[in-house]
Amino acid sequence: MASPLEPISEIHILWLNAGLSCDGDTIAMTAGSQPSIEDLISGAIPWTPKVHLHNAFLAMENGDEFVKYFTLAVEGKLGPFILVVEGSIPDETNKPDGYWATFGTDPQTGQPIKTCDWIDRLAPQAWAVVASGTCAAYGGIHAMEGNPTGCMGLPDYLGWTWKSKAGIPIVCVPGCPVQPDNMTQTLLELLYAASGYAPMIALDQALRPKTLFSQTVHEGCDRGGYYEQAEFAEEYGSRLCIVKLGCWGPVVQCNVAQRGWMGGIGGCPNVGGICIGCTMPGFPEKFMPFMDQPPGSLLSSSAVMTYGRAIHALRRFTQASLNREPSWRKKPKIPARVPQ
Repeated sequence: MASPLEPISEIHILWLNAGLSCDGDTIAMTAGSQPSIEDLISGAIPWTPKVHLHNAFLAMENGDEFVKYFTLAVEGKLGPFILVVEGSIPDETNKPDGYWATFGTDPQTGQPIKTCDWIDRLAPQAWAVVASGTCAAYGGIHAMEGNPTGCMGLPDYLGWTWKSKAGIPIVCVPGCPVQPDNMTQTLLELLYAASGYAPMIALDQALRPKTLFSQTVHEGCDRGGYYEQAEFAEEYGSRLCIVKLGCWGPVVQCNVAQRGWMGGIGGCPNVGGICIGCTMPGFPEKFMPFMDQPPGSLLSSSAVMTYGRAIHALRRFTQASLNREPSWRKKPKIPARVPQ
């Protein structure tokens, strides 16, 4: 198997969306434009390997014809590939019989093949492994306490220090669903690394790409200025800061406010939706109940109130001054000339 430093000219992307998932991450990715999924697989982007994408939702093939690519990869006959996992991974050992999630049928036994078995067989042979969406990254909604499946994210399943055969840690791109351009950009950066034109992606402690998840929602939010001036919305539909309505933006690491959702437009707080922390490993339990003001913001918003209103008033005073022309621009009134 090639290492990240050995250039790869052709690569497969095996997208396994057979976990516990709504397929929202695949659907979201189709809205990517920087780059688009079409650009990734058509060869439109210079210096990237030739890409073969195998995603059940986007593929022309179906049934056994589609599954054969995964079977070839297990047998070591497909060549270098990136394994993308969508959906949380269930614990198939927590019950006496049955299964939680499957993909394809075993031709020898006629029984469904468990999704966990696919991961067990494919991950050790993958050039890189990517968790697409919060369910695959950290378990997400399906992994809430008390769920019968015992499901988890990919780092919990494979191990947080796990590395691919090429020495690459699991790359987590969280979001519920994943922000479209975050997913396609991550794939592009991996492709550049595979071709030898870029270093491997730098990841944070939660295995997220640092370039995408270092800043908070608040730091890129259209409403951040209102927070600083202690102008807080009391009801939905207001253009003011929505932290008192339940927004967790000041502490959640996510770039959706800066990047928008489609074509740079939208993004939860930009369109009036509170941030509920869906890119964080603690989602959803640590952010519930949704729509209640976060405990930490009770203190911070009160502190802002102390000076925010005074500062705002002073700014209005300065603004009024700046809206007047300098006195020296005002010419003296010239008396009208009287006809002789």
